[in-house]
Amino acid sequence: MAQAETRAGITTAMILAAGLGTRIRDVSNTLPKPLLSVAGQPLIDYALASAVHAGVTEIVVNTHYRAELIEAHLKGCATKPGAPTIRTVYEGARLETGGGVRNALPLLGTQAFFVMNSDSIVVDDRDSSLLRLAVAWDEKKMDALLLLCPLAMASGYDGAGDFVRTTPDESPPGAAATLRRRAEGETGLVFTGVQILHPRLFATAPDGAYSLNIHYDKAAARNRLYGLSHVGDWFHVGTADGLRRADTGLTKAATR
Repeated sequence: MAQAETRAGITTAMILAAGLGTRIRDVSNTLPKPLLSVAGQPLIDYALASAVHAGVTEIVVNTHYRAELIEAHLKGCATKPGAPTIRTVYEGARLETGGGVRNALPLLGTQAFFVMNSDSIVVDDRDSSLLRLAVAWDEKKMDALLLLCPLAMASGYDGAGDFVRTTPDESPPGAAATLRRRAEGETGLVFTGVQILHPRLFATAPDGAYSLNIHYDKAAARNRLYGLSHVGDWFHVGTADGLRRADTGLTKAATR
């Protein structure tokens, strides 16, 4: 993998951290979910570490609930040797995923950028998922490239998947493929929350709060929504049970 070339290509990332975390308040009423400890470190630090490993130099984090605690933690992270520039965008009223990214566009630049959820952890078997995404990214034919996980490797998730590949089965293994929404009764791949987006997606974005799903559906209709299969485990920390599973799984992995 041409990591040096990849690192010079996509150097900006956004981490979504403006959720309320209401389903996990029984774990802590004082900490926002991105700061809950998983295997000995704050949840958001896993996304930060992935970005740094991929050579990201600019990170934008949106905040809302207990924003002051997240901002204080990020200030500490930014002082570490080799740390990227980290900037925060406070949302007085929550803007959801789509509105949150649209609101941060002035800080994200005019080129494609990574977006990651702060409440999930991607565990790579070997190569960095962000670098794999960057290598697969083709700006001429893609508006969005999503990292997708097989159901069997998804922890803390109880659905039937989100997307289905539309590229024929004979496509090269590991190649990015066009996507469509999973139909009722189908089993699909789970969206991990890790992705590459291009700012042109937001040219006709609505004002206020809305979901990124609007952009995925429009890109899919133009055959410009692509997915790449994740190689490794994925932990979603949406509930106390999800937190326990992630903590157990990552702790075991660290002792192997």
